[in-house]
Amino acid sequence: MVVATSVLQAGIELGPQTLPLLLVIAGLGLSIAEAMAPGAHFAVLGVALLGAGIVGLLLGPIAGPLVLAVLVLVFGGLALAGYRRFDLYGGAGSGRTSDSNSLRGRTGRVTERVTEGSGEVKLDRGGFNPNYSARALDGEIPVGAEVLVVDPGGGNVLTVASLDEMEDDIDAELARERATTAAEADDGESTGEEESERA
Repeated sequence: MVVATSVLQAGIELGPQTLPLLLVIAGLGLSIAEAMAPGAHFAVLGVALLGAGIVGLLLGPIAGPLVLAVLVLVFGGLALAGYRRFDLYGGAGSGRTSDSNSLRGRTGRVTERVTEGSGEVKLDRGGFNPNYSARALDGEIPVGAEVLVVDPGGGNVLTVASLDEMEDDIDAELARERATTAAEADDGESTGEEESERA
């Protein structure tokens, strides 16, 4: 009770311009917080409070608490519509969480040698913390090697395979085509040499 009495005795008066000024200060504070931790956590509310406070300061004594409340709702609605319309933080649905199955097929690099029992990888587009514990599908994978997630394992420990050692159907077909082309070229050269020797 002593504190409340001392505040009143200090001569602090809350005039009609105080509420809009408080809204501006709160809006600026939330905007600064948004700048420090982006992700649209405070953006809409910060813009709503800042806009309502500035208009309240311009309106002067007309801007009572009821008018300011309506202004906060109007600016909040406009800020939310603008945020959704322009998708400022990149990608519709990119902020949604996903399950561990979304890790299957992702690529990354080995940061700590991966064996069948231990290791660590850093995934490309791996989210907030792209580093995962990993186990090799077979053999060992050295640091810096590019890997592919074969089994997400619930997201705790990934099973990965080295991309250098993997050969898919396309790679196998390209290798066969190169071998066929090289064999045909060798046959053509040897036939040309035999004909030149006969002549």
